[in-house]
Order: sequence, then C-alpha cells, then structure tokens
Amino acid sequence: MDLREKKTIRNIQNAFLKLRAKKPLERITIRELAEAAEISKATFYLHYKDIYDLSEQMQNDMVRKMFSGIRAPDLMFSDPVRFAYETFQIFSEFPEVTGVLFSGAQFWELPHRVERTMKEYIFQEFPELEHDADFNIGISQMIYGAYYAYVENYKEFGVEKVMEKLSRMAVKFYEEFSYLNTKRTR
Repeated sequence: MDLREKKTIRNIQNAFLKLRAKKPLERITIRELAEAAEISKATFYLHYKDIYDLSEQMQNDMVRKMFSGIRAPDLMFSDPVRFAYETFQIFSEFPEVTGVLFSGAQFWELPHRVERTMKEYIFQEFPELEHDADFNIGISQMIYGAYYAYVENYKEFGVEKVMEKLSRMAVKFYEEFSYLNTKRTR
C-alpha cells in the first residue's frame, strides 16, 4: 500500500470516527462520509463495500491492536493472574475509540470480537479445547461477564479495583485447565 492510499484510508477512518461520535452507524451515509473525508464516493468503494464493512474492519483492527497489548498471552495457564489482568485491561486501554466504534447497537461487538480473537489464539495452541463445552462456556462467561462488570462498575470503584477483582475471579476458571500448561511444557 502506497503512502497516498494509506492517507486516504486514514482520512476515511478519521471522518468515520467523527461522524460515528455524533450519530448511530445506521444513520451515516457514504455521501456524508466521503464529504467529510474529502474523497469521492467511488474512492470510498475502492476500499470498503459499505459503511458496515468499514465499521467491521475498524473494529477488528482495534481488537487486534488491543490484543497486541497483552505482553505474554502464553501466560494464560502458567500465570493466570497476570494474564487475566492484562486481558481485562484491554477493555480500558482505548476508551475514546472503543467508546465510538462500539457504541449504541455495536455495544456487544467488543466482547464478541475479543472472545473470537482469544479463542483463535487458544485453539492454535490447544486444538483439543475447540469442542470442549466447559472451556468454551467458561471463556464466554468470563469475557462477557468481565465486560459487563467493567462497564457497570469502573466509574464507581475505579479501574484498578474492578480489574483486580475480575482477575481474581478469572483465576478460578484458569485453574480448572492448569493441566494444559503442564502438557505444553513437556
């Protein structure tokens, strides 16, 4: 991708974030986005199928960026406290962008994408867990529960207190699967 194309995409995404901060995704038109990004509609369609494709790509990029902040994802089973803490911290690292990209009807897309990304990583290391009901249900409960608990409590109790509690709760889940770390180090 050349410099001009990168600049165009950045302009589209910045214009989208500004519009999205003011209105729901469903009410943003390609015409107004193109105008705000100072591009033609045809240029927009060179990069995205529609406004939903743009939103989805930006959400996926954001989750990948968030996961890149976990310094050592292989600690999931060897040091679950640290892993859980770093995982829960991703919910709060990009509040301005996540607050816009995942607002309104898109609110539940963040935990959904986090769950999907985390499972992809885990199943690469432990393919036998892909069809393990206990593990899949536990991961879903942990991620969706942590997300909702964080959103509902961080303002009143502070980010540190909420993440500390969520990390301790996650350890109980991870301990159930600690045998995987032993298996992995053999």
